[in-house]
Amino acid sequence: MAPVAAAPVAAVDAGRNVRADVIPNEMKESEYIIDMKRFIIILAASLLLIPAAGAQTQQKINKKNLVIEEWNTRTGSTKPVLDHKTTYNADGKKVDEVEYGDNRQKWRKRYEYGADGKVSRELVYDEHNRLVGFKKFEYNEFGRKKMQYNYDAKGRLQTTKVYKYIAEDA
Repeated sequence: MAPVAAAPVAAVDAGRNVRADVIPNEMKESEYIIDMKRFIIILAASLLLIPAAGAQTQQKINKKNLVIEEWNTRTGSTKPVLDHKTTYNADGKKVDEVEYGDNRQKWRKRYEYGADGKVSRELVYDEHNRLVGFKKFEYNEFGRKKMQYNYDAKGRLQTTKVYKYIAEDA
């Protein structure tokens, strides 16, 4: 006698994974529907995770030795005008910021950093690049601003600012 061909059982493994082109005769229709539902749920979950993975890998801009210029163009004009310029040092820290208006400097801020890497002084200049005043900062144990001391151009203390961080429990 000739051997009898078996039903295509190879299409189903122990985990009940089913090839779409081959449905074994021994599988009941309800089992097939359950397996297809599992497949669709896994596929949908995988597709939902793809955008989330992309959002987590978004990189910050490398600000090392970066200069950012902001240009405005008035309606009816084709000539762009420099509005703002920010300069970062080799460590990626902001060191200079200039605001422009009517093709000239409105104000300028220069930043100095302490050994801890935080801004220690912020120097403010007028439209003629003359020192108007400066600010000194102190930080708390969490690295947040604790105190700000505002001085005039001659180094006389004008005002102080206290930073308080109040967390409200939900």
